[in-house]
Amino acid sequence: MSNKVDLNLLPIAIALFDEKSVSRAAQALGMSQPAVSMALRKLRATFSDPLFIRSSHGIVPTPRARTLVSMARPFVAGVHEDLLTKTEFDPASSKRPFTFSMSDVGEMVFLPKLLERLRAQAPHASIQSVTMPPDELGQGLEEGDVDLAIGYFPDLTRQSYFQQRLFTHHFACLLRANHPLQGTRLTLEAFLSMEHAVVRAEGRSQEIFERFLERKRIHRKIVLLTPHFLSLPMIIARSDLVTTVPHALALYFSRLSSDLAIARPPFQLGGFDLKQHWHRKYHTDARHQWLRKQVAQLFNDESDEWRASWKLPSRSGITASDR
Repeated sequence: MSNKVDLNLLPIAIALFDEKSVSRAAQALGMSQPAVSMALRKLRATFSDPLFIRSSHGIVPTPRARTLVSMARPFVAGVHEDLLTKTEFDPASSKRPFTFSMSDVGEMVFLPKLLERLRAQAPHASIQSVTMPPDELGQGLEEGDVDLAIGYFPDLTRQSYFQQRLFTHHFACLLRANHPLQGTRLTLEAFLSMEHAVVRAEGRSQEIFERFLERKRIHRKIVLLTPHFLSLPMIIARSDLVTTVPHALALYFSRLSSDLAIARPPFQLGGFDLKQHWHRKYHTDARHQWLRKQVAQLFNDESDEWRASWKLPSRSGITASDR
């Protein structure tokens, strides 16, 4: 008898025992008959016993085969039940925290709805929002310290990540409600004549707008530079300054105060896709799949108020980041 047993041969031994035929065992296993015959030869060599002998009624097991199958059957059944059966995730009983990587703008856009949904369906699990540099974020996703990166993360493009587009963000101008130049859409002349507050934040989305202005050689009258978005509502409401920010943020601020209004910029500026990103390791994980489904249900083209008002087309889909 060999000292090493190929565990992959055990289900074949069980099938031969149950079917009493090499051909029927092959059919039950979804294998070719020659492959099952070769496996039987390996089993015989491993256990130094013929194991199954031809008879007028097919093949019959030897005493050694009966002992082998009686010991192997519960083992194979346990492996199938524990490892091959898909694990279900029960959000109602889960206590593991949900961790998201977001910018401060992302928190304003995503966290309120996420908190409401997750607290209702997973009441024992806390929610964490973290901000990480791009190199640390990739490691956090791989190690499971971060479940999802939600927002605009152009650095997560390696083959290791999957991504799903949620909706497209556009830019909007925020100004005080009774501003003398306000309207549903600013003219280029008005935009250039106004004084601007500009946010230079850690988030990458603002870079898109700044690069667009540089390419078009559009020069604003910048009178305020700040790294923070949260001070903008108070500043804009009490001045003639205008600021250009992601549209969801402009909507959020305008709803906080009747002193603020929104206008569309005076030029055709393409938006940027907000996505959820995750590491390939967790693509088939039941908990992770459930969480991604919640995010996709809450944030999509149909739920985007700005897209609806502009009558923009809908796009969706999950892709690997390198495709």
